Amino acid sequence: MVQIPTASPSSAAHSADQKRSINLRIEAGTRQLIDQAAAALGKTRTEFMVESARREATDVLLDQRLFALDDTAFNAFVDALDNPPSAGPKLRALMSRKPGWQD
Repeated sequence: MVQIPTASPSSAAHSADQKRSINLRIEAGTRQLIDQAAAALGKTRTEFMVESARREATDVLLDQRLFALDDTAFNAFVDALDNPPSAGPKLRALMSRKPGWQD
């Protein structure tokens, strides 16, 4: 199981001295949009951006590493890994090509 680090209120208080800055250059319209969204939620720009970035980062990592299957689907998945189809003509042609960086 993948563990995604999260900040709890108690860990946030202990790590205050470990905070680091991130400087971003963004268009004025994007900054205004972020500010409006943050205000709608009663948050500061920093709170909104950090929470949004953390949520997106977690989603990306989970999409890359975690998926759930029922028993039937899992067995089919394992079977596909254990018994891949034989290489067809397109795969054989691709694998016999010289990579572009070796020209």
